[in-house]
Amino acid sequence: MTTDEETATAPKDFETLRASIVERRPTLPKRLAQVAIYALDNPDEIAFGTAASVAQSAEVQPSTLVRFAQGFGFQGFSDLQDVFRARLRERVPSYDERISRMRQKGISASRSSLVLDGFLEATEQSVAAFRAGADRAALDKAVDLLARAETIYLIGLRRSFPITSYMSYAMGKLGVRNILIDGVAGMGAEQAGFVSARDAALAISFTPYASETVTLTGSARARGAKIVAITDSVFSPIAASADALIEIGEADFEGFRSMATTMAVAMTLSVAVAARRSEK
Repeated sequence: MTTDEETATAPKDFETLRASIVERRPTLPKRLAQVAIYALDNPDEIAFGTAASVAQSAEVQPSTLVRFAQGFGFQGFSDLQDVFRARLRERVPSYDERISRMRQKGISASRSSLVLDGFLEATEQSVAAFRAGADRAALDKAVDLLARAETIYLIGLRRSFPITSYMSYAMGKLGVRNILIDGVAGMGAEQAGFVSARDAALAISFTPYASETVTLTGSARARGAKIVAITDSVFSPIAASADALIEIGEADFEGFRSMATTMAVAMTLSVAVAARRSEK
């Protein structure tokens, strides 16, 4: 149990926390030093992994993660994760920066096999992490909410649009009534204008969150619709509106994030909702 004074001294940003870990690492007990090394080398895994998956990767007990977090003034491991997650929200490199980073590491478009290997590895990491830590109860709840809806509104713009457009195609083929919010001609609000309490909205958004997705999700919530959110953090702006939250932390290759796990979840929801409706 930490004191209020200890909690008040917890670093508020990643750079301060990182500097504190680097400074104290030589004096930490063996297991805590092991966590420190892993955290500095794998900040994304700390941000999106579960206590169990991180402990397994760092080869320590989950209780060691809690002791590590408390040693730096946090009440628990989840509070420590918040700082690592904030780092990702605050620093999303531009596409030019990502290409430049690849070139600096000797990975050019002419070496396509290296690029392919990088994306395949990121895909494997994403799928493995989600399989290990997936909230199956949240997935079941999402299926139940969507299956009971009169109409499913699919909200996911910018990076998430390929996922919602696929779901609209799949649900249409499976006989599930849905409306794809594509925002063409700036008509997103009008497309979602008929949402009612009999409906459900499935919203998808990842860092950096698409502002129109956030707005449309809030509007659907205000109209009484059930909300299923797929996002990368419980602190995502669409998470607060969610009746069912599916959290996915996609791994990246040089800043380009995989979408494999999100697509797998989208396929799961589409097929499972159709199957649940056919049972009724």
